[in-house]
Amino acid sequence: MTTGFSSGSSRFADYFVICGLDTESGLEPDELSALCQYIEDTKFRDGARGKLARSNEGENFEQSPLRRTFKSKVLAHYPDNVEWNPFDQDAVGMLCMPKGLSFRTQVDSREPQFHSFIITREDGSRTYGFALTFFEEVTSKQICSAMQTLYHMHNAEQYDILHTPTTPHGPEDQRLPQPRPVLHAAPAISRLQRFNSYDISRDTLYVSKCICLITPMAFAQACRKVLEQLHQAVTSPQPPPLPLESYIYNILYEVPLPPSGRSLKFSGVYGPIVCQRPSTSELPLFDFAISEMFNLLGVENVLQLFTCALLELQILLYSQHYQRLMAVAESITALMFPFQWQHVYVPILPASLLHFLDAPVPYLMGLHSNGQDDRTKLELPQEANLCFVDIDNHFIELPEELPQFPNKLEFIQEISEVLMSFGVSPEGNIHSSESQGRSRFRSVDMVSDKRNGNLGSPLTSYLLRENETIARLQALVKRTGVSLEKLEVRDDASCNKDARAQCDEEELKMHQLNIQVREVFANRFTQMFADYEVFVIQPSHDKESWFTNRDQMQNFDKASFLSDQPEPYLPFLSRFLETQMFASFIDSKILCHDDEEKEHTLRVFDARVDKIRMLNVRTPTLRTSMYQKCTNIEEAEKAIEMRVAKIDHTALHPHLLDMKIGQGRYEQGFFPRLQSDVLSTGPTSNKWAKRSAPAQWRRRDRQKQHAEHLYLDNDQREKYIQEARNLGTTIRQPKLSNLSPSVIAQTNWKFVEGLLKECRNKTKRMLVEKMGREAVELGHGEVSITGVEENTLIASLCDLLERIWSHGLQVKQGKSALWSHLLHYQDSKEKNATPGGLGPPGFIHDTERRKSDGGGSAMPPLRISLIQDMRHIQNIGEIKTDVGKARAWVRLSMEKKLLSRHLKQLLSDHELTKKLYKRYAFLRCDDEKEQFLYHLLSFNAVDYFCFTNVFTTIMIPYHVVIVPSKKLGGSMFTANPWVCVSGELSETGVLQVPRNTLEITFECQNLGKLTTVQMGHDNSGLYAKWLVESVVVRNEITGHTYKFPCGRWLGKGIDDGSLERILVGELMTPTTENDERMCRTPPMQQSPGMMRRFVTISPSSKPKLNTGQIQEGVGEAINGIVKHFHKPEKERGSLTLLLCGEYGLVWALEQVFQHGFKSPRLFKNVFIWDFLEKAQVYFESAEQREATPDENWQTRVRHFCRFMRAINSTSRNIGKDGKFQMLVCLGARDHLLHHWIALLADCPITSQMYEDTALIKDRSLVNSLIRVLQTLQEFNITLEASLVKGVGI
Repeated sequence: MTTGFSSGSSRFADYFVICGLDTESGLEPDELSALCQYIEDTKFRDGARGKLARSNEGENFEQSPLRRTFKSKVLAHYPDNVEWNPFDQDAVGMLCMPKGLSFRTQVDSREPQFHSFIITREDGSRTYGFALTFFEEVTSKQICSAMQTLYHMHNAEQYDILHTPTTPHGPEDQRLPQPRPVLHAAPAISRLQRFNSYDISRDTLYVSKCICLITPMAFAQACRKVLEQLHQAVTSPQPPPLPLESYIYNILYEVPLPPSGRSLKFSGVYGPIVCQRPSTSELPLFDFAISEMFNLLGVENVLQLFTCALLELQILLYSQHYQRLMAVAESITALMFPFQWQHVYVPILPASLLHFLDAPVPYLMGLHSNGQDDRTKLELPQEANLCFVDIDNHFIELPEELPQFPNKLEFIQEISEVLMSFGVSPEGNIHSSESQGRSRFRSVDMVSDKRNGNLGSPLTSYLLRENETIARLQALVKRTGVSLEKLEVRDDASCNKDARAQCDEEELKMHQLNIQVREVFANRFTQMFADYEVFVIQPSHDKESWFTNRDQMQNFDKASFLSDQPEPYLPFLSRFLETQMFASFIDSKILCHDDEEKEHTLRVFDARVDKIRMLNVRTPTLRTSMYQKCTNIEEAEKAIEMRVAKIDHTALHPHLLDMKIGQGRYEQGFFPRLQSDVLSTGPTSNKWAKRSAPAQWRRRDRQKQHAEHLYLDNDQREKYIQEARNLGTTIRQPKLSNLSPSVIAQTNWKFVEGLLKECRNKTKRMLVEKMGREAVELGHGEVSITGVEENTLIASLCDLLERIWSHGLQVKQGKSALWSHLLHYQDSKEKNATPGGLGPPGFIHDTERRKSDGGGSAMPPLRISLIQDMRHIQNIGEIKTDVGKARAWVRLSMEKKLLSRHLKQLLSDHELTKKLYKRYAFLRCDDEKEQFLYHLLSFNAVDYFCFTNVFTTIMIPYHVVIVPSKKLGGSMFTANPWVCVSGELSETGVLQVPRNTLEITFECQNLGKLTTVQMGHDNSGLYAKWLVESVVVRNEITGHTYKFPCGRWLGKGIDDGSLERILVGELMTPTTENDERMCRTPPMQQSPGMMRRFVTISPSSKPKLNTGQIQEGVGEAINGIVKHFHKPEKERGSLTLLLCGEYGLVWALEQVFQHGFKSPRLFKNVFIWDFLEKAQVYFESAEQREATPDENWQTRVRHFCRFMRAINSTSRNIGKDGKFQMLVCLGARDHLLHHWIALLADCPITSQMYEDTALIKDRSLVNSLIRVLQTLQEFNITLEASLVKGVGI
């Protein structure tokens, strides 16, 4: 898919290039590969294992000389330069022959191989290259004798190796895998005779040569035909009709690019070639066979790879065939429409750039395998979020925790149906693609290669002499892999016609399959993002300031978009919305207001979205997870068929050029040195050239192509979009040039800067998410961004940490670089720990302990220990992999607000860091490292529960302390206390607490965030009255401490006579002395005082609230509950807090009933419950008298009395206030509170027990109270078990 496009070019091809052996400079080992080799060897000396299996890189003397790589050169390129696409000699040379020159003898197979490649410029635009590599006989005597000499040296050396003892002599010997010499001695010798024999007198030596077209657009099929026909002209016994120069001149200067929406026919050496380009309303140009990718990998694997690419993970493709690497990379990126891969994209990674696998950024790279090594030999710097695709073996290795693509099964089904209709197996079929891949290059003349140099078979040459039209058949043969030997030769016209048709038929089928599969993929995005425009946040500023603040701006309302999506989509979508490609897509949407300005992809996508919307007005299916199949396949296919059936343009035919006599002759089997004088400049007079001459026309054309490809309409906007795209990424493709250490250093420096920038943006994004929500919700339940979204952000932080830790790694151990470093640290600390010294190793002393406020004094603070936190993770049996352990450790450190501190401690061991990392690694750049830790420090400003909420099934130790009142201490207390702790996930059951210590530690399955503690005692002994200040519970792994204030007596005949109470807790915020703790936002439930907890010793100490304040309190309490239910289910906090916590509903109604309550006499306390019991007695007697016939009234009374009886008859020893709390909770659950208030307001008991000014006697206030309580009716309130235990209603 053309993302960028070299704008000036309106020609089909920019350059024709020839690469190969430069006989003048002779055989030079490939220095770049040698550099790689050198790096490898230094690594070996450092005692590390090699990074990549070094089978044919560098001058490796275990390799027979025929298998070594030698330097290839660009021998010629025409024209010298074109302004719109300067010739990049290094890059072209490297990518035409990524492994350098290779040699063969007559016994080896020497089929021509076709591959394509891509050069990405710094501005993101692309040029395509198409290369055909074939073998030519070496005629230079010097080269042949040099090869012979190398063989003598090599054989002597191999012989020595095979007969030396196996003990290593020094570092040099270590390079050889030790056991080999002994075990394989015999086969190795026989191999010497078979392979490693080049005898100048007996063998013919061949060397690879490459011809290549560099084009602005990827017309892969057409370029392949051009090159194959040129090669055929050289190898066939008959010279072609015209000199080669004529054809090359034609393709360079006389064949234009087809205009969009049109097809173009031009002439190759032997037959016409057709290419066509989609119109601006169709999917962008894509001319590789997608079927090849499905054949190689199968639908299931392709979809997994597709998911990895969309989530911008690191992707490494691995294959022996360059063309396969390219086909898979281009196909996957083409299927992403309307999104575009924004990061490093190198489908063919030359051997000399292997250090680039170190890149700590998302990448999509292709690595050439030599076919001998398996995956295990491949040592990759980072695998924590790597997707490894072994193309040749039909195998894919995925990173952990990869989410499912939405509607995956239906999607696979739909793709499979398309593939099957074209006879492609959805499981993939490595052999069919093999034949497609290989035999397609096999020109008929090569069939008899093995017999005699490059001479074609007698039959073929006879046919070519005798019958012109067979040449056309040949094109077909190349495509179908049928050997001409077996064909019956029928020399009649019908045969030729069929051949023509069939030849195009094959290609048409490829285009049809491509477009069908692409439409199916594009349709998924149009369905998924059908209403994306609604959520785009248009900038309020002008474009200039928008760009300067682009990093900080949110351009898409992610939370609202996600809240509309079906649940199963969330894991994938929440991660996808965080990617660079999604951000760039939305950026371009913001930049283009009208259709004129829109990028091509955006225009096409928006048109499709509008169409879906139109359809959906009639049948609303948006926002459901109903699977919508693709409907516009037919029209897309029709457009292609129309173009192929009726050719729109025909280019000039090749013609004789003005060449000197004797020029243009060449030997059969050798690709000649072409005449540069005729090829270096184009025509000056033909009509096509004339038309393109005016600068104005060219500029307009360039703009149009931009609109279609790079989609930019002026320089400033180009700069903007580029800046927007480059936000997280600075490097799209490594510089393909001879790599001096300084270039490598510069590249790494860019990476370090990029990582730091990414870290800054990530931390900022995570904080804004958290703080933004916190600020809004202060005082209303707790804060949380959606569980899914928070998980996504934390997972992406873990990925970033893994990338930072694997940058510049010397030694690779296990899949997680971070965990590997932690383990090294743990080892070194545990070795150095003095036995019998300072407790467990790695602990920091008490000065480092955290202080906790309030009741914290009841509990010695947890020690801060990096190693201890690692041990917690190592003890969790559920986590099996290194990557999983590293992530869990990061989550735990985030929750404990120690991430920055722990990492600082880890990196303070400079010796260890030096041992593990190269000099250029991020972790050894001191300034950047400091800034990085500083960014992480900002996480301490907010509360994360990312460990507790994720590992819900693990066992966690808890520590409970009961704090009795200091004034009336519990020293004489004789009863046996118990507690029961409940959290959002589960509760503990009753736990006995020893009377003398009043604290216990117990282990149980993760309770989640803690909500309530029930506590009480068994009323035994002489003195069973107990004034309890609070209960404190701490999670011993995360260090979260909850305080459950009580401030009431437990005991018969004191306070409200309660033997047990339900306490509602809140998380305490740790405070430490040192300044490292940043100021934090206020805690989640901020409250000015303990209004409800006043010890009710005398009524005068109760706070007096006026009716306005009471109404406000009720309003606030109800408001909190309403807000709670308006949040998505996963984000809701604890409802118990809103009902029974500070300023909750129970407290608010308590204020209502206490207002104007008559207190009989001093020192005796009357409780609301007493009033309610009297009312109950009155109602029951009224019911028997049947004083009021109103049926509604009777039902309400019946309910009220039933609840009162149930609560009074409970076996639990709860006091009067506890009973009132239970009644309010049950009334809220069953939506009866407003009925009861109405009943009680009219009850004669009320007038006896309340002053005239009481709120409950004020008609209008009672009515407004009833209205407020009615708002709870629409909510389904579920109570925590601890609140209603023992009540059978």
